[in-house]
Amino acid sequence: MGGGLRYTGAALMSSLLTTDEQARLLALRAEAERRATSKLAVYFPAAGPLSRDKYSKQLDFFAMGKTVSQRLFMAANRVGKSEAGAYETTLHLTGRYPDWWEGHRCAGPIEAWCVGTNSQTTRDIVQHKLLGSVSQLGSGMIPAHLIVRTIPSRGLPGALEGAVVRHIDGGESLLGLKTYEQGRQSFEGTAKDVIWCDEEPPADCYTEMLYRTLTTRGIVFTTFTPLQGMSDVVKGFLEPETDEAQGVKGYIQAGWQDVPHLDPSMQEAMRATTPPYQLAARTAGEPALGSGAIYPMAERECLVPTTPIPASWPRVYALDVGWNKTAVVWGAQNPGNGQVVLYDEHYMGHGEPASHAAAIQARGGWMRGVIDPAAAGSNQVDGRALIDIYGRLGLRLDPAVNAVEAGLLETWNLLVSGRLKVQEHLQNWRAEFRRYHRDEQGKIVKRGDHLMDATRYLVMSGRPLMRVAPRSPHPTRLHQASDADWMSA
Repeated sequence: MGGGLRYTGAALMSSLLTTDEQARLLALRAEAERRATSKLAVYFPAAGPLSRDKYSKQLDFFAMGKTVSQRLFMAANRVGKSEAGAYETTLHLTGRYPDWWEGHRCAGPIEAWCVGTNSQTTRDIVQHKLLGSVSQLGSGMIPAHLIVRTIPSRGLPGALEGAVVRHIDGGESLLGLKTYEQGRQSFEGTAKDVIWCDEEPPADCYTEMLYRTLTTRGIVFTTFTPLQGMSDVVKGFLEPETDEAQGVKGYIQAGWQDVPHLDPSMQEAMRATTPPYQLAARTAGEPALGSGAIYPMAERECLVPTTPIPASWPRVYALDVGWNKTAVVWGAQNPGNGQVVLYDEHYMGHGEPASHAAAIQARGGWMRGVIDPAAAGSNQVDGRALIDIYGRLGLRLDPAVNAVEAGLLETWNLLVSGRLKVQEHLQNWRAEFRRYHRDEQGKIVKRGDHLMDATRYLVMSGRPLMRVAPRSPHPTRLHQASDADWMSA
């Protein structure tokens, strides 16, 4: 058609709408634009289908920042972990904390780093969630009117090195965007108040980032799906090695069941396309087992609640001896269905046999046990066999069968069939289970596997030795449960 019949958008609107209708439409457009460039104002509302009370895991993660300086939000895919990281980062950059905020507060303008895996993911995820698209700056979590200026990157097109953000106090916060692929050295030097790591950082990069917050008494928080399994970073949160670490570290785990925005059909579609060994990580935020996992099943599938064991159940224990760690696991068998339940553990390093024997005696000296067959050899202290030493200390022990692969297969058969269960309070057993795997050559990684070995001894050699506890004139709480309580286990 000819040019005389062409209309601009505004002219067309004027020709079709009344003045009042035009005014209302312009107001709606202005509100839509405001919302598009001010996500901060609409996240975690007080009411509605996505109200903040329905996101308790995110709120717990935020609140934890008041008491610990290092946090991990270990979450399933699509639960909003990156949105949570971008939201908190924006609050610290702008100082615009909502009334309901219970987490860490920065006193004034800050210097922050936000870090992604590589240049592309940092641009497409971290930068996008904070600042929005290149064509619509401010469509991310940081409102457009608070972005003073951006700092372009000389590398990837559309990527930024950072931005200057207006703080509510009148000053300016500095945001830097970085990547793990830049290496540990790139995190040296400058002090930072806040560091947000999106996706799991390499251990050396993470350690270097911690040093950047020492002088500022700053915080480091990390959001990712634990697809790398029990890595050093994950292990540092789940199994802090010192009391000091326990006081500065905390983690929140979240799965699909913890958010309202994932309907069942969406969950089923995502589940169908996920490799089995990644299901626990991608759906529940549990560390991935990895393709080399010796027992490729989700940890939760073998757990049962911690309850007293009935007196009528026969019991046995298995002992794996070592210098770094000596481990003992106790098992009982349900006479109704034959199911074995691991109900107690002993996990201690650098102890003399007497200390381990005392711990075993305290849990029932009448019980028989099986021990690592290597204990039948001579120990390096005085030439006596450890099994003899423990016998002199009052323990009734038999050498276990150490057919490793056969033992692993039998244990796996019991686990996958539900005939072997573990009470949920056995934290050391659970930690070893998560990281028990083979290397690239198919060899078992012999590190932190003492309770796994003890479990194998119990399965292969301990069950025939199970005995019922002798009657006691003073029954303990352990002996007060009934068989009926366990028949459905």
